[in-house]
Amino acid sequence: MEGRVRRDVRMRGFRERTSVEAALAILEARVGRLGDERVPLVEACGRVASEEVTASVSVPHFARAAMDGYALRGEATFGATAFAPVALQLVGASWPGRPFGGAVGAREAVRITTGAPVPEGADAVLMAEYADEEPSNAARPRVWAREAVPPGKHVAQVGEDLLAGAAVVAAGRKLRPQDLGVLASTGVGSVRVIRRPSVHILVTGDELLPPGSIPEGARIVDANSLVLGALARRDGAAEVTVTYVADRREAVRAAMGGAPEDVVLVSGGSSVGPEDHAPLVLAEIGEVAVHGVAVRPSSPAGFGFLPDGRAVFLLPGNPVSCLCAYELFAGPSIRGLGGLPRAWPHRRRRCTVGRRIVSEIGRMDYVRVRIEEERVIPLMTSGASILTSTTRADGVVLVPADEEGYGEGAEVEVLLYD
Repeated sequence: MEGRVRRDVRMRGFRERTSVEAALAILEARVGRLGDERVPLVEACGRVASEEVTASVSVPHFARAAMDGYALRGEATFGATAFAPVALQLVGASWPGRPFGGAVGAREAVRITTGAPVPEGADAVLMAEYADEEPSNAARPRVWAREAVPPGKHVAQVGEDLLAGAAVVAAGRKLRPQDLGVLASTGVGSVRVIRRPSVHILVTGDELLPPGSIPEGARIVDANSLVLGALARRDGAAEVTVTYVADRREAVRAAMGGAPEDVVLVSGGSSVGPEDHAPLVLAEIGEVAVHGVAVRPSSPAGFGFLPDGRAVFLLPGNPVSCLCAYELFAGPSIRGLGGLPRAWPHRRRRCTVGRRIVSEIGRMDYVRVRIEEERVIPLMTSGASILTSTTRADGVVLVPADEEGYGEGAEVEVLLYD
């Protein structure tokens, strides 16, 4: 009798489907970002900085040549032309990592290459193309300047790239390859970043075989774990673990309660059938916050929380419903845990509807579409179990709950699968 009462309670709640917006508001309020950790710079690409990093030194921290040529005092070349070159005494050379040790006098020059330190006393670099150097075996070699160069010409000044004390990256920034390069140039070897979440996928269903198996008899191959694992990694998950769970209440309880990861994704068993144990188990060991959402497909989806606050997502077993529920609810939460934007990460394109998109007031519709010459065509086959509909589609149009669809000629936004 107790089990029947629990199922009756769950079914009453399931009929009162939550709007997508209300469900997302619950998740945003209760699933915050994780703590931070320090990682070597070489491992920081794609991570989110948890604090501002400022430059401890200027870049460059010495004046350096921006061209191959001759370091000299610019005023010494004033009046120089191809027909009246100015002679300067060549007193040495400056190379990257091997600077000239002395100072450059008023009528002197130092051979220099790009990136080498500009010697004391010099304030400009004459490009090699506008100079003629006497043979190196001359007793007192000279260089002839055939063009005047003003002071500062072809010299990268101290701090030209970055001044000491300036912000290099802001807190909350997703670090890109070029960010790592700038950080390295200031002497940074490690950064504090937001920890990436770990994800445990519980795949329920006695009929399922692991990927790589051949379907046989009444058994089918699990596809959801591959889709969910790839999506979770896309959204910043550090680790993804997959466990196959029998359709037994005790097995589901043990797997859900024993998962140590930051997020638990339950694939299958999320509805109200006799073998749908996940919602009941979650209600017993934790809390079911939402069960049943006003969206097609994925209406049996839901989520809740374990006693320590970790989120558990109840995802339908039908592959497209599972994909849709992940994108709507689990994906934004996983991204938020790792400090990434919660918004869908898909590329977007504005297109014109080429054939009417039909929906129903009161629910959001996840409509798979093709794009043909910038016109959106909804797929005729749209069942929740037809996973190939997502491979034949270019993307998806989300029809809000207050719309009955879009007529031909309307402009819509397509979230592209690629």
